[in-house]
Amino acid sequence: MHDTVTRERVTQPSALPNAENRKRLRSWRGFKDHFSRIFVGIGGVSVIIALGLIFVYLAYEAVPMMRPASVEVAASYDAPGNGEAGTLAVFLERHQQLAVRFADDGGVTFFRPESGEIVLDERLPIPEGVEITSFARAEPRTGLVALGLSDGTAILARHEYEDTWVGGRTVAKPSLSYPFEEEPFVVDDDGLALDRIGVQEGGGGVKMAVQTADGGLRLAEYAGRTNFMTGEVEYERTAVDLEAPPYDVRRLMLSIDMRDLLVGDEGGNIHYYDIGNINNVQLRDSASVIRDGGEVSTMDYLLGTVSLIVGGEDGSVSQWFLVRGDDNVRRLQKVREFEPHSGAVTSLNPEYARKGFFTGDENGNLGIRFSTSERTLYLNNVVEGAGIVYAMPAPRGNGGLLLDTDNRIHYLDIWNRHPEVSLRGLWGQIWYEGRSEPTYTWQSSSATDEFEPKFSLVPLTLGTIKAAFYAMLFATPLAIMGAIYSAYFMTRRMRSLVKPSIEIMEALPTVILGFLAGLWMAPFVENHLPAVFSILVLLPLSMLLVAYLWHLIPHRLRSGVPDGWEAAILIPVVLFVGYACIQMSPVMEVAFFSGDMRQWLTDQGYTYDQRNALVVGFAMGFAVIPTIFSIAEDAVFNVPKHLTQGSLALGATRWQTMTRVVLLTASPGIFSGVMIGMGRAIGETMIVVMATGNSPVVNMNIFEGMRTLSANIAVEMPEAAVGGSHFRILFLSALVLFVMTFFFNTIAEIVRQRLRKKYASL
Repeated sequence: MHDTVTRERVTQPSALPNAENRKRLRSWRGFKDHFSRIFVGIGGVSVIIALGLIFVYLAYEAVPMMRPASVEVAASYDAPGNGEAGTLAVFLERHQQLAVRFADDGGVTFFRPESGEIVLDERLPIPEGVEITSFARAEPRTGLVALGLSDGTAILARHEYEDTWVGGRTVAKPSLSYPFEEEPFVVDDDGLALDRIGVQEGGGGVKMAVQTADGGLRLAEYAGRTNFMTGEVEYERTAVDLEAPPYDVRRLMLSIDMRDLLVGDEGGNIHYYDIGNINNVQLRDSASVIRDGGEVSTMDYLLGTVSLIVGGEDGSVSQWFLVRGDDNVRRLQKVREFEPHSGAVTSLNPEYARKGFFTGDENGNLGIRFSTSERTLYLNNVVEGAGIVYAMPAPRGNGGLLLDTDNRIHYLDIWNRHPEVSLRGLWGQIWYEGRSEPTYTWQSSSATDEFEPKFSLVPLTLGTIKAAFYAMLFATPLAIMGAIYSAYFMTRRMRSLVKPSIEIMEALPTVILGFLAGLWMAPFVENHLPAVFSILVLLPLSMLLVAYLWHLIPHRLRSGVPDGWEAAILIPVVLFVGYACIQMSPVMEVAFFSGDMRQWLTDQGYTYDQRNALVVGFAMGFAVIPTIFSIAEDAVFNVPKHLTQGSLALGATRWQTMTRVVLLTASPGIFSGVMIGMGRAIGETMIVVMATGNSPVVNMNIFEGMRTLSANIAVEMPEAAVGGSHFRILFLSALVLFVMTFFFNTIAEIVRQRLRKKYASL
């Protein structure tokens, strides 16, 4: 019977497929492998193409910023109006529909800039037998000009344009007005000719500086007061004589706040007078601004009348402004030099809305420059066979007018959209107006039109590195140590509870973490600074103490705790130490920090901001921990069991096996987890937006905030004008962030491959 049963088992049909079915299964498996290989390959190539397209698009938006200016002469014609009269100045209206020419015979001609067609021809009220001896304009946006006359009087006139909507487009209507009365008013009581004149208009009235025919220097203030009975503005004149410089005056410049008078002379010097109080004018400083004793040929203020641009007979172009010294006195300071002209600089005029300016020389070369970026965007010959007498940019910087020595006007079409941007401006230290020294500064907007944009990417890049560094400093040890314990020492049951709990942390929205960090954690940390630092010190020490005490407990008592559950004993220890540190925080603050640790840090030279890198380190570290933990834990857990078992069989302890076998084998995976966590920290946005204060500072102080590239893009992109310099610089910031992340990931992959190759033999 036994033999029968055995025979029946032997004769049962085989469960294996026959040869034909096996061949068909192999073919189907081969097809699936081939299809999967193609599908995965297409996916991988698509990812690479997508990354490449992102890079190309970001670069496409950023590259136009480095394009130099281009100039095209759109029209050339004889000066409209009286062609025999000399031209004092020409100005463009902001829509470039009209231009105006002031002639030295008193004629004021409004004309079409593209053709020279006269629209309106007027004359200034100059008395018979009196000549124009000097001319000056106020800050270009005011449209105010001053004409000094040979009888010691002056005329103030303003060219204005009224915009109307006609036929679906804006049409400018020109007019000439007089802030004072139309008749000339007295400046010099002795009736001496006004050889040089400077004018500026402010909220309180008008100030004028003149040099008379005898070389005297006079300052006159016309303060406006409104007559409440008639509504008319009455001007009260105050005049004082100043100490004249030793050389003949070339130019008189007044600041728009009516506090500074700068006098340029033929000796190559600039003299600074403090005229804030007209009854107590003081000469504060004199400086030689031209090398080798050359002459100042022309000079002018930039927009805002803070920076002075000086052009010399030697072709030099330099920028100066007043810097307050240690003695609290402002003195002239040379800030930068620009590419020189080949001949004497004969014209220098600022742009209306930016810190740019035009220069022209005696050889017909036009220069277009920008102060902050220290760029010479254009320097080329525009007028052949003649010199440039006057070069005036259009109010929007997209055009200009040139007057040459043949009294011909040239209308220019100009492309110059991004003069603010240069490699030096983005990555170098820049000496900005109002600063005592060069700095790295990001400040893209302000409430005033005179604002100098500051586009240094250094604070943002350093802020990104700072935020990622402190987040990784907090997250990396906790995540790696937790992963090692969970994968190697923890019991399977406890691991099944801990690992999903930590990984689910990654599902928390970062906006919630940023909200909690900014509104709850930041004030809590500020109010419990001693507790925060005592927890960072006492918590690890308490764990080591508990571990030491655990080994002193008799074995029969320790055996009551299942192997791998020892970590549960630390839960009440962590809670108790944290609670005790918080409760003892006021006591420690009084005992060691005079009752206020924040003030104590300030006294030690450490600035403390409520939203700072410490808070960001905790919040962003909390967000990064699940990423590093999950990858590192899987790497440690997936170390082949035969390696650990072989090590233990050879007499190594579990700790020795972990440090000398497991960690080495799992190191590529652990390193990958750390670098992926760093990539997330570098690109994190919402936490740093809400928890840092977004202050673009240049330091690694853990108690101060920062502004990161990603946060800056999120905050400022909605407000940036599409196609403008600010808009494109934000795209450049994204490109820098992209390159940083790509760089770190590439390094990580190289290191991971080398580690994998090195320890593959284990």
